[in-house]
Amino acid sequence: QVHLVESGGGSVQPGGSLTLSCFTDERTIGIYDIGWYREVPGSQREFVAMISNSNVADYEDSVKGRFFISLHDLKNMVSLHMTSLKPADTAVYYCNAHPVTVSRDDLRFDRWGQGTQVTVST
Repeated sequence: QVHLVESGGGSVQPGGSLTLSCFTDERTIGIYDIGWYREVPGSQREFVAMISNSNVADYEDSVKGRFFISLHDLKNMVSLHMTSLKPADTAVYYCNAHPVTVSRDDLRFDRWGQGTQVTVST
């Protein structure tokens, strides 16, 4: 199974920017769709963004126009460029790989990275 490693988290002031990277240990095209989720302390992990291997991107409403997901298949990497960050964006961000042969509402076979902390505060 594919392994995922996130990097790029950190602390930034409101209005700032961060770029997260998700590296995989194998090619994902045709096998997995890659996305980003985030988990706020005390809450369930929630969807942030997803990009297909055909470069079609979906975003959660609250991040549309601020976050941008990109697929760099030859680098085995998916990035999440986050701009105009708000305190509400503070969370642990996780990279997600979903088998393309499994329905989207079945997460049992998803793979997850270890998470990277993003903190937006003054």
